[in-house]
Amino acid sequence: MNYTFSNLLGASYRGGNLLIKDNVLLSPIGNRIGQVDLVQSTSSALPFENLKQIRTTAVSPDGTLLLSIDVDGRALIINRKRSVLLQHFSFKESVTCAQFSPDGRHVAVGVGRLVQVWVTPSLEKQFSPMQLHRTYGQCHSDITDVSWSPCGRFIAASSKDITIRVFSLDPIPNYDPPTLAGHKDAIIGTFFSSPELIRQCKATQRDPPVMFSLSADGALHCWGYVEAEEGLFNLDNLSAQRRKKRQFDVKKQEREEEVGGEEERRQESKRAKKKAKVEGKEEEEEEEEGKEAEENSVKTNEEDTISEPSPSVSASSPASNELSFPYLAGGKWFLVAKHYLNARGGAQVSCYDFHPTSGLLVIGLTYGIFDLYQLPEFQNLHTLNISRERISSVAFNQTGDWIAVGCAKLGQLLVWDWRAEGYVAKQQGHSLDITTCAFSGDGALIATGAEDHKVKIFQQATGFCFVTFKEHKAPVTAVQFVPSGHAVVSASLDGTVRAFDLVRYRNFRTLTSPSTAVQFVSLSVDPSGEIVCAGTQDTFQIFVWSLKTGRLLDILAGHEGPVGGLAFCPAAAGVPLLASCSWDKTVRTWEVFGGEALAGGGLADVMRHSHDVLAVAYRPDGKQIASATLGGQIYFWDPREAVLESTIDGKRDIRGGRLTSDRRSATKLNGGAGCCFTSLVYSADGSFLVAGGSSKFVCVYDVQDKVMLRRFQVSANRSLDGVLDVLNSKHVTDAGPLQLIDHDENEGDAAAADLVAGLKDKSTAANLPGSGGGVASKKMPVLKTRSVALCPTGKAWAAATTEGLVLFTDDVAAAFDPTDLAEDLTPMACHAALVAGAFQRALLIALRLNDATLIQRCVFAPPPKQLMALAAGFSLVPIPV
Repeated sequence: MNYTFSNLLGASYRGGNLLIKDNVLLSPIGNRIGQVDLVQSTSSALPFENLKQIRTTAVSPDGTLLLSIDVDGRALIINRKRSVLLQHFSFKESVTCAQFSPDGRHVAVGVGRLVQVWVTPSLEKQFSPMQLHRTYGQCHSDITDVSWSPCGRFIAASSKDITIRVFSLDPIPNYDPPTLAGHKDAIIGTFFSSPELIRQCKATQRDPPVMFSLSADGALHCWGYVEAEEGLFNLDNLSAQRRKKRQFDVKKQEREEEVGGEEERRQESKRAKKKAKVEGKEEEEEEEEGKEAEENSVKTNEEDTISEPSPSVSASSPASNELSFPYLAGGKWFLVAKHYLNARGGAQVSCYDFHPTSGLLVIGLTYGIFDLYQLPEFQNLHTLNISRERISSVAFNQTGDWIAVGCAKLGQLLVWDWRAEGYVAKQQGHSLDITTCAFSGDGALIATGAEDHKVKIFQQATGFCFVTFKEHKAPVTAVQFVPSGHAVVSASLDGTVRAFDLVRYRNFRTLTSPSTAVQFVSLSVDPSGEIVCAGTQDTFQIFVWSLKTGRLLDILAGHEGPVGGLAFCPAAAGVPLLASCSWDKTVRTWEVFGGEALAGGGLADVMRHSHDVLAVAYRPDGKQIASATLGGQIYFWDPREAVLESTIDGKRDIRGGRLTSDRRSATKLNGGAGCCFTSLVYSADGSFLVAGGSSKFVCVYDVQDKVMLRRFQVSANRSLDGVLDVLNSKHVTDAGPLQLIDHDENEGDAAAADLVAGLKDKSTAANLPGSGGGVASKKMPVLKTRSVALCPTGKAWAAATTEGLVLFTDDVAAAFDPTDLAEDLTPMACHAALVAGAFQRALLIALRLNDATLIQRCVFAPPPKQLMALAAGFSLVPIPV
């Protein structure tokens, strides 16, 4: 029972910014971070969950720290290389953008209309790893993008007020952040030029652009910067300007306070005294500021080692009464050039990314096209049309050769090599809920079927989907591998059962009803792989086909409700029986292979229940049948005698999570009302049973003792309904819950709109007449488990949930317990042993510490001639598996 979360498969990309670091694509998948290794072609998900849908991510320059922020501003700080969660943190408000400084010591975030700079965690233990360094509040609207200068001393921030402001990381005396304006539409982003690009531009033009800004209408503004004369400012002139400004403020305050008559005369004496005090304080402040400015100027010039090109600035002396500003402070910003994107069909800019070393700019458009430009000439190098939907995010890799593109509406992620003009990776999850899943006989493959009419085949080891079958025209309700593993069979509501060849990747057999169109909701393949049975939900019949010939062999009738589940008796039992369950409160067994049909069309036995039966499963030895009912009970039957052996009342085990629209009291919910199991599967040895259903939990029961061994929560994403056990009463109003009230909080924010649109319950909204709007379209999807599957090897199990296919594995390495550790076994002792030449002791220490970096170093440290002798002296006890 040491199953832990391993991966999230089939989940669609719903929005958020993409990142590529160390040839690993980082993408938000719901409330988790997915990792796609572009070199090894593997896909995985970090085991940490945000409380809600992830909107913003940022990674440090060295790739160690990963910051993931959800839609409410709650963040996780993760050590990505060691996969360790460092801290939960909240910014108290929605965060639109985040970026680490070039040295990785600070991170700038856009929180509403504020720009906050935080100090990132260091290697030392701290009570509060994240510390607020500075807050900038000069912007008049929400921040859209932040960017660091190459030196890391200045931050450019663009906001919805169509302006750009350049802030300094540390306070600079008499520095007023400049405001750059000129755009006519919302600014998508702003970014600094690199020192290499500036040096290249100096050879061809007089004023090289220092910063660029890009707006939604496709306008690219190139901003230049020029230092003031010799970079020096007279303190007397600055003091005079500050004095005039304060005097103007005092006069303005006096005019506002004037009310006329006697009240003015009474206040006149007070104002005179106040004015005298202000003038006295001004003189004192000017003297103190002059001294501090002179000291800071000398200190700044001594420590100024930035890599950006800057003219020589002489340090000011106290006698000169002049102040020196660093580069990008105190000078003048001006517009060098304007470029306009030739957007086709009225498309607007939706996202961008800039590669500073090569000067490449990639721009994603709202019509599914992305363009690649060379700056500062703004020369178009490459154009690719992906789809007709809005591109949500683009990102470069370290070399600028690969471009990651994400489309939230289609749930599509791809990495394009623009030089070779080929795909590096291309993945697209299910756009609607996954309804069913199944493992192959060897456990290497996983098949999924979903409401988007698709069947996908995944490799368990890599997590990659290597083939997608799109032949179905309606939601897929059941999938199952044939015992040989060379084909997969699927049933759909379009009235077909299709068999797909996993060698040639084609649909080689289509099985249908001979008379009228029916809807298949259940499926089972016999142990020999020759017979396929499918149950319907409208005619209440079971159809039997030969997979080899495609001929309909028989139609089994007798149920009085939809046939929700089918299960063949395993070959080990030697009895060729088929078990079926239905909403008519019965489980029936059929002799499909009988030479002569029994009375009732091959019917063998009927097992009656007190509620509708939703799922049925055979134990691998064929001596027991488990069935799940609408009342939350699990019944265990002897199939040979059709006798009830025992029951499990699981409605209290599976209960959990209240819906936003619930009107029942917590007392009734605690009884497990409305909770039931809809999918059952036995382990390979038949010792335990895995059950999932209309809840956020998957329960594991001991078959012999009839007790629950463990309960797994498949997701903690609060963007889904049915996750919280206790609802907040302040969200309930006279008009109903706030979550169900249509108020557009994301107006004008396309990125946030993508996240919300990806969570809408499309299947429920589609049932409504018209365009799919209305009350149901505003509901968030309910978290539940549609199907569970257990790997035949017992090393993994999967659950088809609203979030995607959640995979849990029995990781032996995760249970490694270094019991032989002592106080003297430290990384320092390992390094000392390597220096002393004690390679065997060093490797033993590294193995007991289970440190991959130390193990690698100790393995490659000994000379090749000593490897055989060192290997002979090891035992298997301290080696982690």
